[in-house]
Amino acid sequence: MIPSSLTSNVATRSTRSAACACSTRLKRWATRAASTWCAASSARSTLMPARAKMTVRFETPPGEQAQADWASCGHEMDETGRRRAVYAFVMVLSYSRYLYVEFTHSTSLPELIRCHQRAFEFFGGWPRSILYDNMKQVRLSQSEWNPLFSDFLNHHAVMPKTHRVRRPRTKGKVERMVHYLKDNFLNGRSFADVSDLRAQGRRWLSQTANSRVHATTGRRPCDLLAEEKLTAFSSAPAYQFAAVSERRVDAESFVRLERSRYCVPPQYVGSRVIVERGEQRVVVRSGDLVIAEQAPAPRPGACMTQKEHVEALWRLSLQRTIAPPAPSWHIGFREPVAVTPLAAYEEVAR
Repeated sequence: MIPSSLTSNVATRSTRSAACACSTRLKRWATRAASTWCAASSARSTLMPARAKMTVRFETPPGEQAQADWASCGHEMDETGRRRAVYAFVMVLSYSRYLYVEFTHSTSLPELIRCHQRAFEFFGGWPRSILYDNMKQVRLSQSEWNPLFSDFLNHHAVMPKTHRVRRPRTKGKVERMVHYLKDNFLNGRSFADVSDLRAQGRRWLSQTANSRVHATTGRRPCDLLAEEKLTAFSSAPAYQFAAVSERRVDAESFVRLERSRYCVPPQYVGSRVIVERGEQRVVVRSGDLVIAEQAPAPRPGACMTQKEHVEALWRLSLQRTIAPPAPSWHIGFREPVAVTPLAAYEEVAR
């Protein structure tokens, strides 16, 4: 026979156990119901965006395509204390994922062409086509290409392409490289100046970006580069590019170009001249005559002088101008003046 006290305790524990079990089942049911509702709600809220982001991956054969883009990388303070924007030019070969990055202060057309030239040299050649977004340096409108940039690509037999409007994922390879650059290289690093940024960037390209195993290809870009069927870099002569602009020679015998100053012979002070900014030289012309030629300024704000021009300006400044003769006046009278004889004065004196 079970003691009554024990029976009471057992009954009490049984009641409590049943209540706990029921409570646990209710909580599980409520959790499943809430999870089901949240999943359904989430599916309804993300259904349309998920469909909108559906993209078919497009893999290109070797040597067929590269993708290029600009990326904003913040600002730096130059030696004059001026805040300057910093950009990254990013180009990736679509087959091998071999990457080139260059940091600049400008996204202008001349800078874009110079970046392409150095990228081609870095790759050892160029592909048959390059895909861009609809930047003005490449395409002026939907029906018109930028003529100067087209001339540059035609020189290398490269076909330009742009992605469809509002479809930037068409060039997803370079978009992912931009994110990779910022997350893996720029994030958490410090740089003394843009020169240090460029030096660290070159090391990162060789030691990390192009030597890692790529998640999609399963191989290293530096190994796949050998399989790229690029047009050899030496197969075409160097493209001679010069940005041409008109400038007026100031009173100190200088012209201004890209925030720097270049001296010219002093006899051209006040004249309008043509300035050609090439890759290696800055040429100043007056008509068809070359009046000055020197290397580009090493940094913005530099004053580029030439000894012979400074000496000529100094000689001219020492020359004394001949003073004009002092003014003189000649007074004449149109009416005759009467002359009184002395005898008349003597007569009055008596």
